[in-house]
Amino acid sequence: MPEKKAATRTQFALEKIREMILTGEVDAGEPLRQATLAEQLQVSRIPIREALLQLETEGLVKFEPHKGAVATPLSIDTITELFDLRAILEPELFARSIPHLTDDDLRRASSILQELDSAIALKKEITQISDLNREFHMSLYQAANWSHTFEIVHSLNLHCDRYVRMHLVLAGGIEKSGPEHAMLIHYTAKHQVDLAVLLLKQHILKAKSEVIALLA
Repeated sequence: MPEKKAATRTQFALEKIREMILTGEVDAGEPLRQATLAEQLQVSRIPIREALLQLETEGLVKFEPHKGAVATPLSIDTITELFDLRAILEPELFARSIPHLTDDDLRRASSILQELDSAIALKKEITQISDLNREFHMSLYQAANWSHTFEIVHSLNLHCDRYVRMHLVLAGGIEKSGPEHAMLIHYTAKHQVDLAVLLLKQHILKAKSEVIALLA
């Protein structure tokens, strides 16, 4: 692999290790040995270490004494906390955003949704589908102009990503989310704030329930 700048090497390692965890290539609780990863990804240990620290902030990795970095185990308590927080913050952010979303904003959200639907129809990698799903939701919140809450919600979505992927792939979320996403756009365009917010909250809590049922 050609020599990369330090930031690029770290980003490359971050994306690769994140994908390994989220796709199940690395099992929950499995050690993430820096020397092995460095050899596998053909980078030095420094970007591996920096990537693992970043993944710790995303909740995908934790550091244990005498063991080093390990992939975070799946946890129903964690799922409940993350999705409940989303169900509190995202509807409020969405409600404040809707009155300020322009026609261009809605066209952008609709374009992302079309790209998401196309990725699903073409059976693209779950990484791409999940990223587009998150991008669609965040596009509906950006006009709230609550930068701190927006960043918190974005972080929560990153922490939820492994569970969202489980929902999309294993709990039928791919088939169920399409019509709900379309209705979110419809209610938003009509400025039907109460209906849009209620649907979003149900959308989040239903995903939580189905992921918990899958694990249980």
